[in-house]
Amino acid sequence: MHLSDRITGSFVATLGVAAAYASSRLPPVPGQDVGPSAFPMVIGVGLILCGLLIVLGVGHSFEEEAEADLAAVEGPPQDTPTTAPLLYRLRALLPPSLLLFYVVAVDRFGFVPTAAIIIFTAAVAFGAKLRLAFPLAVIASIAIHLIFYKLLRVPLPAGLLPTPW
Repeated sequence: MHLSDRITGSFVATLGVAAAYASSRLPPVPGQDVGPSAFPMVIGVGLILCGLLIVLGVGHSFEEEAEADLAAVEGPPQDTPTTAPLLYRLRALLPPSLLLFYVVAVDRFGFVPTAAIIIFTAAVAFGAKLRLAFPLAVIASIAIHLIFYKLLRVPLPAGLLPTPW
């Protein structure tokens, strides 16, 4: 079943409007410039913009060009089985599994090691090479911790590896 870009873009934009409206209803935190509504508001505005771009068809020509290039390289389509191997299909369960791992492990191990494990696992599972996945996991987990701890002032569990800041 294929939905048109107008329907999916409208749905994404409506979801963004709902997120922005709901976040505007959150009460401010006294004494802080950035309250709990900042992050959901940014996400809502981003969803609205992306939904409108999808409705307007921005980037659709890139898809057609990519499909034409792919067809030129591969040649005519061959009869291939439509079912993927079981292990490949089970990758859909990886994000919720990693989320459950986070809930169970973050208090014991701390945010930085848990986030690094999650990022590394997701990167490798979705095709990244080990020499890219490892630095990505280390740098991204520290950067995310810094953003939450310093910018948003959200304390995260220290666990086994307390951060020096």
